[in-house]
Amino acid sequence: MAFLSIIRRWHKREHVPIREISRRLGVSRNTIRKYLRSDQIEPKFQVPDRPSKLDPYAEKLAAWLRREASRPRKQRRTVKQLYGDLVSLGYDGSYNRVAAFARAWKEECKLLQQTAGRGTFVPLSFAPGEAFQFDWSEDFAVIGSARVKLQVAHTKLCYSRAFIIRAYLLQTHEMLFDAHNHAFRALGGVPRRGIYDNMSTAVDKVGRGKERSVNLRFQAMTSHYLFEPDFCNRAAGWEKGQVEKNVQDARHRLWQSMPPFETLDALNDWLEQRCRALWEQTVHGGEPGCIADVWAQEVESLMPVGRPFDGFVEFTKRVSSTCLIHLERNRYSVPASFANRPVSLRVYPNRLVVAAEGQVICEHPRVVERTHGPGRTIYDWRHYLAVIQRKPGALRNGAPFLELPDAFRHLQRHLLHHPGGDRDMVEILALVLHHDEQLVLTAVELALADGVPSKTHVLNRLHRLIDGQQAPPPVITAPQALTLAHEPRADVERYDTLRQTRETRHAS
Repeated sequence: MAFLSIIRRWHKREHVPIREISRRLGVSRNTIRKYLRSDQIEPKFQVPDRPSKLDPYAEKLAAWLRREASRPRKQRRTVKQLYGDLVSLGYDGSYNRVAAFARAWKEECKLLQQTAGRGTFVPLSFAPGEAFQFDWSEDFAVIGSARVKLQVAHTKLCYSRAFIIRAYLLQTHEMLFDAHNHAFRALGGVPRRGIYDNMSTAVDKVGRGKERSVNLRFQAMTSHYLFEPDFCNRAAGWEKGQVEKNVQDARHRLWQSMPPFETLDALNDWLEQRCRALWEQTVHGGEPGCIADVWAQEVESLMPVGRPFDGFVEFTKRVSSTCLIHLERNRYSVPASFANRPVSLRVYPNRLVVAAEGQVICEHPRVVERTHGPGRTIYDWRHYLAVIQRKPGALRNGAPFLELPDAFRHLQRHLLHHPGGDRDMVEILALVLHHDEQLVLTAVELALADGVPSKTHVLNRLHRLIDGQQAPPPVITAPQALTLAHEPRADVERYDTLRQTRETRHAS
């Protein structure tokens, strides 16, 4: 290129004759005239068409490369394996030629993607209240002096770009539904459309194009809130780019400078406050003002939120002979009357509700364990009262009764030293089935304070507490119609008059 530039500059700018240029450069005059006539500013060399042994197999090799590119990365065949297949078809060229063809094919595909594929995007525009985007991420926080891995739900309005973040221990259906309940509450309403990726809690099966087999419980939630779900194409995260960027920004704005918390609820309260503060601090960019200003306008276009979606996941469980049901390696107690029977378990993010025969029979706080082990057993000693009434001896070492209130434990230690103490303690515990538990506990504490830890004294104290709580009899006001018009006058002389009159007869 420098050689051609010298020829052009000497001849057209300095007017050096062609003969002199030929002498200086040692190039024939015909070559110099050819360069000047073509008026080229850079040399072009024609590459001769050299035939290759791979040419008859080029189309088949390209088809194999396209097939392998569509497979998962770990299942793709190597170029060396493709070379072996070509040799079995009669190719007698070198492996290097096949490898060079594969490199050129990959470069061409990469260039095509950058110009017309995944490397090129169209800016999107949304109307107020039109859509929101949802996504999950994984982050860590210190909760109760332990570093805990969290599943974080991100919800972002597409027009105002207002976002809300909430953390959970799992990424399950009940967590997804709870995240939507809190997001719509915090964002002030429900948009007309929700944009998701193909997460397993929403999509059971991904079909061709936009065909999706949507989970029934997820459909129930969308029907409750009256918005249309819209799922992205496979491996096309840029179709919900706003919330994808929100995931990246949240790690710098929130998680890197996050203080420790005692509970997960405290963390979520802090996250919601920080999100609202960031609305005030972040400039919108597409509209005048900050995110909070644009959000205040978009709220008017959102559908008001009604009652929250009852987002439980229901399982059918069979109660064991020890009155327990199993969930996530943990065990929970159920009233003894339902032992060896099927019950319905409704799983919420932070609690479990057990129902049977159309009624809720018990409820437990949910325990989520990250450690690998046998799990925990959560008892409610009230569930076993019917059993110990038939087997009072089980009260001594029964695992559910290790968590009795302190007053009951002290009374039990006293009663077990006397004959029939087990049965007396069982009868006292059974009082909570008919009376307020706190009232029974107070009666036991008073009996212990009196120094008479016996069943009779506890019953005496309980009845006195119950009688003391009864309201005084109402005051009855006699109606005015019963008032005497003429009140009788006390006169003892009338008796003497009756005695003096002999003719008068009196009824005997």
